[in-house]
Amino acid sequence: MIRFQSDSPVKTQEFAEKIGRSLRRGTCITFFGGLGAGKTTFTHGLARGLGLPDVVSSPTFALVNEYHADGCISLYHFDMYRVTSEEALETTGFWDYPLEESVFVIEWAENIVESLPNARIEIRIEGMGDAPREITVTGEELLHDFSG
Repeated sequence: MIRFQSDSPVKTQEFAEKIGRSLRRGTCITFFGGLGAGKTTFTHGLARGLGLPDVVSSPTFALVNEYHADGCISLYHFDMYRVTSEEALETTGFWDYPLEESVFVIEWAENIVESLPNARIEIRIEGMGDAPREITVTGEELLHDFSG
């Protein structure tokens, strides 16, 4: 387990960027945390760490945002806020995306936890507003060459 306390969006992104540099194809990252906790901010840093443009936006209304760049692992950023059942997940096309070739980042993972791969990284973010964030990462054995 990795614990990190962040007192700013910049520090959250810097920590996430370190994690992003250690990701490999086939990694599934799941987020747990309330509205405004910083899940999309964290994803900005992950994208940067993967070498992707960090023009990351919340996929709340699109369900998934895709980020690609030549020579980089693609990132698929899902928002499962409105997906609350296995049937609803099936209608999203979630299973058609290439996890084996990319990295998945899933916000509101608690809504589809029964459908998630067992081998995953879970990131819990606690805190809202201007309060510092307590970030807990489990499944860190899936990180390669991570130097916290």
